[in-house]
Amino acid sequence: MSQHDKALFGGGCFWCTEAVFSHVRGVTAVVPGYAGGSTSSPSYQAVCRGEGGHIEVVEIVYDPGLVSYADLLRIFFATHDPTSQDRQGADAGIQYRSVVFYRDEMQHRQVREVIAELEREQVYAKPIVTQVLPAPIFWPAEDYHHNYFAQHPEQGYCNMVIAPKVAAFRKRFSALLDVS
Repeated sequence: MSQHDKALFGGGCFWCTEAVFSHVRGVTAVVPGYAGGSTSSPSYQAVCRGEGGHIEVVEIVYDPGLVSYADLLRIFFATHDPTSQDRQGADAGIQYRSVVFYRDEMQHRQVREVIAELEREQVYAKPIVTQVLPAPIFWPAEDYHHNYFAQHPEQGYCNMVIAPKVAAFRKRFSALLDVS
């Protein structure tokens, strides 16, 4: 039986992040939710108002025998803007900040290595501002947020923002696509 691990990323809108990671080989679940704030059981409305300091995140359950944590990090950094403070495109506010929550020292080391690699290769014109923090409590989002893009592909935001992001991911990371 395969051993599974978890990653916790905040890359702006959790609908976008979930849509991307749901196509990765070895990813068995992607759950949108909230983390990093000071309140218990946050709601979408409270998070959108900036109450409690939570971030929109996704918890990714994956098989490290099929996809590495480093590959998940590379996908994460390539599919959002890690140089933008508290903003992703038109979405602005602390809930949209770029963050990697690490669960152990191996994840902490790997995220630092991937950031150093991206900076060495000068992938971005501006400095990476992604926060790297210990994993806090993860609060799953309300049910209607789960699989949002898959359930609403014709919705305006999905069509104009998420679909191009997923298409770019599929092209750039074709070797990591789940083809089942």
